[in-house]
Amino acid sequence: MLIDVRAAERFRGEHEPIDRVAGHVPGAVNAPLAGNTDETSRFRSDAGLRKRFADLGVADGGPVAAYCGSGVTATQTLLALRLAGFGDAALYPGSWSGWITDPSRPVATGD
Repeated sequence: MLIDVRAAERFRGEHEPIDRVAGHVPGAVNAPLAGNTDETSRFRSDAGLRKRFADLGVADGGPVAAYCGSGVTATQTLLALRLAGFGDAALYPGSWSGWITDPSRPVATGD
């Protein structure tokens, strides 16, 4: 399971304000970072986070990794996954900016 935490319009390839290529890693699911927190900018409840990630297909014991644009904000999702009880998740530190440095890597757009 690979989670892209960027805003939905960046994931879909509709708007890319930073990188020269728009889209996402094929097979990734989108879980925008803002969905980890409530209206007061605090993490959602552990149960709320668990439901959020389970609805995306994260499963107990299954491998999961997160990425963003540069590897920084995805770390918050790693903590959210831990709070949700899914244990350790991996960070793809190169993230989207790293993925697109090799033109032979596939790029997906849309949902």
